[in-house]
Amino acid sequence: MERKLLNSPQHSDENTDSVIAEMFLNNALLEFKREKIREEIDQTLLDGNKELFLKLTEQLKKIS
Repeated sequence: MERKLLNSPQHSDENTDSVIAEMFLNNALLEFKREKIREEIDQTLLDGNKELFLKLTEQLKKIS
């Protein structure tokens, strides 16, 4: 049976995998938020809601 020590390279690989997974999830969440705001912007254009359009475009600028 193989043992993994705290200072072993496997531990470092696990940390790296965790960081990569977190980065991937953060990126996916950010892209999801962008897409939702874009959809809401499209709807405000159809509705002619200039005030909400301006608010949403500012939000999109902040996260882009």
